Amino acid sequence: MEGNTAVERRLMIRSGEGKRRKGDTGSRIWLPIVVGLLMLGLWQMQVFHFLFDLKTYQLPLPLAILEAMANNLDLLLSYAGYTLTQAILGMLAGSAAGFIVALGATAWPKWGAGSVIIVASLNAVPIVALAPIMNLWFGDGIGSRIAIVAVTTMAAMAVNAHKGMNMISPLALDLMHAYAAKKHEVLLYLRIPRSLPYVFTALKINTTASMIGAIVGEFFFSSRGLGYLLSNSIKVAKMPLGWSCIIVAAVAGVLFYLIVERLEKVFIRWHPSQRS
Repeated sequence: MEGNTAVERRLMIRSGEGKRRKGDTGSRIWLPIVVGLLMLGLWQMQVFHFLFDLKTYQLPLPLAILEAMANNLDLLLSYAGYTLTQAILGMLAGSAAGFIVALGATAWPKWGAGSVIIVASLNAVPIVALAPIMNLWFGDGIGSRIAIVAVTTMAAMAVNAHKGMNMISPLALDLMHAYAAKKHEVLLYLRIPRSLPYVFTALKINTTASMIGAIVGEFFFSSRGLGYLLSNSIKVAKMPLGWSCIIVAAVAGVLFYLIVERLEKVFIRWHPSQRS
C-alpha cells in the first residue's frame, strides 16, 4: 500500500509539473503577442507621435507600412533573399575563421593566446570604416559584403569557442592523460565537444550581427538588397517602404536565429540547458 501511495504521489507531482510547463509555454507565446498588438494599436492611434512630437512622414503608421509591403512584396522578398545570402555566407566564413583561431590558441596557448585578443579587437572597428576597405579589396560585388560580415562575426566565435575549449573539468583532463591520449585527441574528443554550447551561443549572437553587417555594407556599395533599398527609400522620402525593409530584415533575422537555435537542440541534446 505504501508503495502504491508513493507511485501516486510521483504521478501527481509529474502531472503538476506538466501543467506548469504548459502554462509557462502559453505565457511565453501569448504575452509577447498581446504586448505587440497593444504597441501596434498605440502606434496606429498616433500616441507615440504625440509623446515624441513626430509627424507621420517621420514615423509612418502601421497601415501605411503594411500597404507599402503589400505593394512591393516581390521586391522585398527578392532583396531579403539577397541580403540573407550575404549574411549566411559571411557568418559561416567569419565563424569558421574565429573557431580556427580559438583552436590554435587552445592547442598552442603560448603563441596563440594573443591571436584571440587581436581578433577581438576587430569588433572595435566600425562597419562604416570596414566597408570602403573591403570594397577596395574584394570589389563592389557580393564578396565585399561577405567579407564585412565575416570580420564582424569572427570575434564572437573566437572568444566564445576559446572559452569553451578551456572550461574543462580537471578530472576529465586527468582521465584523458591516464589513457595516454595525445594532444590532438584531447582536442578532438574532449575540448571541441565541450565547447559546442559556447559555439552555438556565438552563432546565435552572429545571426543578428551578420544581418547588421550585410545591411550596413549595402548602404555604401550595392545595387540590390534591403540595405540598398532602405537607403534609397530614405533619400527619396518613401518612409513606409523604408520601414518595410526594416520589418522584413527583422523577420529574416528572427527566422535565422530560430534555425540556429533548432540546430543547437539537435547537436547538443546532452547539455543540461536542453533538458528542460
